Amino acid sequence: MNTEKLITEAISLPVEERGAVIDSILQSLNPPEADIDRQWLDVAKQRLVEIRSGSVETVSGEDIFREIQNRYAS
Repeated sequence: MNTEKLITEAISLPVEERGAVIDSILQSLNPPEADIDRQWLDVAKQRLVEIRSGSVETVSGEDIFREIQNRYAS
């Protein structure tokens, strides 16, 4: 099967099946690594603890994007 035919067939699938195809392809490009996933989960849990305890100050996404725009504006 050539690439064009494969894409045409994939596009004709119901949305849930297309999502499954996309997920499978992405995982084949970047396979999950349990150890790294566990480390990221530990980091996320620690950050949540810090946020809930008030030991860190949060910054809104809008503020971050505004700062990036200002920094790189021509």
